[in-house]
Amino acid sequence: MAQWTSAVGAAQLARLLKSQQDRPAGPGSRRPPAYRALADGIRLLVLEGRVPVAARLPAERELALSLSVSRTTVAAAYEALRAEGFLESRRGAGSWTAVPAGNPVPARGLEPLPPEALGSIIDLGCAALPAPEPWLTRAVRGALEELPPYAHTHGDYPAGLPALRSMIAERYTARGIPTMPEQIMVTTGAMGAIDAICHLFGGRGERIAVESPSYANILQLMREAGARLVPVAMAEGLAGWDMDRWRQVLREAAPRIAYVVADFHNPTGALADEDQRRRLVEAARSAGTVLVADETMSELWLDDGVEMPRPVCGFDPAGSTVITVGSASKAFWAGMRIGWVRAAPDVIRSLVAARAYADLGTPVLEQLAVNWLFSTGGWEQAVELRRHQARQNRDDLVAAVRRELPEWEFAVPEGGLTLWVRAGGLSGSRLAEAGERVGLRVPSGPRFGVDGAFEGYVRLPFTVGGAVAEEAAARLAAAARIVESGGTVGAEGPRTFVA
Repeated sequence: MAQWTSAVGAAQLARLLKSQQDRPAGPGSRRPPAYRALADGIRLLVLEGRVPVAARLPAERELALSLSVSRTTVAAAYEALRAEGFLESRRGAGSWTAVPAGNPVPARGLEPLPPEALGSIIDLGCAALPAPEPWLTRAVRGALEELPPYAHTHGDYPAGLPALRSMIAERYTARGIPTMPEQIMVTTGAMGAIDAICHLFGGRGERIAVESPSYANILQLMREAGARLVPVAMAEGLAGWDMDRWRQVLREAAPRIAYVVADFHNPTGALADEDQRRRLVEAARSAGTVLVADETMSELWLDDGVEMPRPVCGFDPAGSTVITVGSASKAFWAGMRIGWVRAAPDVIRSLVAARAYADLGTPVLEQLAVNWLFSTGGWEQAVELRRHQARQNRDDLVAAVRRELPEWEFAVPEGGLTLWVRAGGLSGSRLAEAGERVGLRVPSGPRFGVDGAFEGYVRLPFTVGGAVAEEAAARLAAAARIVESGGTVGAEGPRTFVA
C-alpha cells in the first residue's frame, strides 16, 4: 500500500524550485553541487509546508526533464533527502516527502506558536495582538448578564443572534450603506465566512481570482477547497491595484469568485482608493464574477488624517456583485471568533441553508460579547486602543529594521497590521529557516503567493514593539548573515528573551 496521500507534479515542483533565489555567491565562496542545491530546495519546500508531508514526488526522469538537469543529479538529490529523513521510498510506490523523527510536521498556514514557546522564540508569524483590556473582560461580563434568556432556548442560530445581526446592519447603514438584518449572517470568524462563500460559489475546480500577494491562510483555504487560483499582480509599494490587469483577468479567465482586501491589504498594507473600488466592482459585474471584499482591517487606520473610502459594497447598490466579509478578530482580538457576511438576502439564505452541514452556528456567548461592545460604545474605545498599540509597534519595528538591515526595502503603510519587505536579494524561504535557528519565526514571501512567487520577500507584523522589536530585528539580521554566508548558528543558539 502506498504511503503518500497527495502528489506533486514535475512542472509544479520545478516552478517552486526555480522561484528560490539566493544572493549571488560572493568572492571566494563556493556554490554547492547541483544535487545538493536541489536537495536543499526540496527540503526548504517541505519545511515551509509548501510541499506537504506525504506528497509523492515526481519520478527522477520526469523531474530531470522539467529542471533540465541530468537524471543522476535528481537521483543523488533524492538519495541525500532519504539519508536526512526528508524522503521515503518503496519499490513500486515511488518516493514521498517526510520529516525526520522528532521534527514537528510543518504547518501549511500561519498558525500562532503555543504560549510555552514564546520565552525563547519571537513570533512574527501571526498578525494578531493581545486583547485590548479592560474591554474584553467588560464585554464578557456584559454577555453573561444577557445570557439567561438565551440559555432557555436550543442555542442554535444558524444566521446569528437576531440582536447582533440588527446591530451589524445598523453599523453598515450608519456608514452610508443601507442594510437590513436579512442581509447579515454571523460566522465563526472571517475564515468561516470565506469558507462558506467558497463552498457555495466556488466548487472544486472553479477559478478564483486573488491578489498577488494575498493573505496566506485564505489562499491555503481555497487550495484545500480544490479551487484553481488565478493571481492578479499588485503594483509595487502601496500603489495597490492595477485595474487594467484586473479587467483583463476577469474578462479572459472568467473566475467564479474574486477575493480582495481593499482596506489595508494583507500583506502589503495598501489602501484602495474610491476609483479603484468602483472600477473593480464594474469589472466584476461585467464578467459575472462574485467579488468578495474582506473588510477585516477596515478600522485599523493608524495615521492621523487618513480618509477612508466608501466600502466596496457601496459601489454595488443592487447588491448583485459584492459580498462583504467582516470580523472582530483583527480590530479587537483574534480570540474573539466572530465574523459576518453582508450580501443580498437570497445569498444569505443560501449560505445559512448550506451551514447546516458545516458548523450549524456561532457560539452565543461570543456573539453577545460583540453585541455588548457595539451597543455600549466599548467597540470604538477598544479599537482606538488597538490602533495606538499597532501604531507604536509599527514605528518601533520600522526603526529597528531600518537600523539593522538598511538595504532592505519597504513602504510604510498608513494602517493595517503588516509590513511587506523586500529582503535585499535574499531568499525569504532560507531566511525563515535561519530565523527558526536563531529564535525568530518569520513567514517567507512565497506563503503569500501562488506557485512560489515572492521568494525575495518576508512579512513582518506589527505585533511587537519596544525592546522586543529591537531584538526581533537583531535576530532577523543574524538570520540574514547566516543566509548570506551559508554558515551555521553559533554554539550559543538563540537567546531567551523576556519582555
